[in-house]
Amino acid sequence: MKISRYSRNERFHRNGRWAIKSKPKIEKKEKEISHVRHARGLPSHKGTPKTATLRKGIAPGSVLVLLSGRHRGCRVVFLKQLASGLLLVTGPMHINGVPLRRVDQAYVIPTSTSIDISELKLEDKVNDELFKKVKPAKHEKSEEGFEKQGEKPKYVVSDERKALQKVVDAVVEKAVERVPYMKAYLGAHFTLSHGQRPHEMVL
Repeated sequence: MKISRYSRNERFHRNGRWAIKSKPKIEKKEKEISHVRHARGLPSHKGTPKTATLRKGIAPGSVLVLLSGRHRGCRVVFLKQLASGLLLVTGPMHINGVPLRRVDQAYVIPTSTSIDISELKLEDKVNDELFKKVKPAKHEKSEEGFEKQGEKPKYVVSDERKALQKVVDAVVEKAVERVPYMKAYLGAHFTLSHGQRPHEMVL
């Protein structure tokens, strides 16, 4: 172990450390804000929603292929576009089991096939409000009601919608019968074989 000749105090003075002046700390002055910025609210994008533009090739009477939902692969007849932008379509129900329903046009493939449904006059009351599900009545407080509390409530189609289904299908089915093989065409499911691409096909 190496022992120094000088003490700690002597080394301090011999090295000249005592002459080194510590630099004064510069206090950071806070910048004075000459003006206060008032936060401006972002412009609101809310407003009257615009109805989506109807895709090319879709017109009243056009046959569409559904791509999603429980009826995917079924061919349906387009009736009209609702205020929400959704498409009102029907099977008809007696031909392929598809009832009156709304679909997004992003989930359909338009075909070149169409039928004449000019006889069908849909009133303004045929709108999005018509397709709101009716909640079933609550179970009464009884032994039966207690047992049914665990069951999921089943939504029921309104009577108004059932009546409209009959009127619409009656007109559409007459139009279908006037076109040879149209009933079989609507009743058949749309399928693809290996290598077939729907965007390259003429449907």
